[in-house]
Amino acid sequence: MPARLADMVMEKVPNVQMAAVALALFAGVISAFVDNVATVLMIAPVALAICQKLGTNPVPFIIGIAVSSNLQGAATLVGDTTAIMLGSYADMSFLDFFWYQGRPSIFFAVELGALLSALILAWLFRKEKGKIEKSTEKTVVTDYVPTILLLGTIVLLICASFIPNKPAITNGLICMALLVVGLIYNAIKTKSIKSVLGPIKAIDFETIGLLLGLFLIIGGITHEGVIDALAGLLAKLGGGKVFVLYTVIVWASVLISAFIDNIPYVATMLPVITGLAGALNIDPTILYFGLLSGATLGGNCTPIGASANITGIGILRKEGYEVKNKDFFRIGIPFTLAAIIPAYIYLWIFYGM
Repeated sequence: MPARLADMVMEKVPNVQMAAVALALFAGVISAFVDNVATVLMIAPVALAICQKLGTNPVPFIIGIAVSSNLQGAATLVGDTTAIMLGSYADMSFLDFFWYQGRPSIFFAVELGALLSALILAWLFRKEKGKIEKSTEKTVVTDYVPTILLLGTIVLLICASFIPNKPAITNGLICMALLVVGLIYNAIKTKSIKSVLGPIKAIDFETIGLLLGLFLIIGGITHEGVIDALAGLLAKLGGGKVFVLYTVIVWASVLISAFIDNIPYVATMLPVITGLAGALNIDPTILYFGLLSGATLGGNCTPIGASANITGIGILRKEGYEVKNKDFFRIGIPFTLAAIIPAYIYLWIFYGM
């Protein structure tokens, strides 16, 4: 199904430059409703196949897909783990990410950043003017059940967001239950146990190992109080002024999330922000949204800043492509600035002033 949708997207673009932008936007739209890593795992192989047909280097294509996936993860409640964490912590429903407290919510801040970052991608790929030959053959979708399961996961996660006082593991149970349904369906369809073992063997354990190592390190520095110390420093730098505090949280989150995973950082900062808001007697919404936008988008600055980046680079390495830091920085840093600056201004206008 992702390949079929990509065929439809490629049909509408005139050259390689627009193909790169279209694939990134396509990944971003999917990532607003599906986990960022899952999005990269779905779209990156499609992009590799397209790049082989076009005879162009897939490295910048995959990087563009990864950073765009990270960006859109903050757009909706189900787009990223950090968004789910904020929604659970602040008791926000799916619709609150679109309209909250009578004002346009964070979804529109993310989309504003996505629009400007798409222009940045178009400029970065400005020299890729090769024409794309239109193919009359489209990928044939042979089984719609995986698509139905994926859409079912999204719908159930959205519905679960409206249930008050639900168990903390609700989202995990939904995802795991539909995973089991999918494996059972596949086993019945193929009448072979290999259909269950195949997906397990296909897991990229090298990437998972790297992520595991990162989480162990982050867990260690969290246990030793390093992240708590950073949170305390943010509070001190704020000086009691809401705008200064908001600015420090956004840009410090961008910097910190460029080097450590944003999940433990956001988990640590949420109660800190609640305490800060209580001490200043202010609504914490502007600080919550500043934390989410900064922590989510900051991961686009470096290759290790987000799980989707690591996944994309892992896929490229398995295909024999070397990804240098400068290749990532060339796309990631301007993309991040183009996305975070308008979101930073937008959120302050609607929730800070």
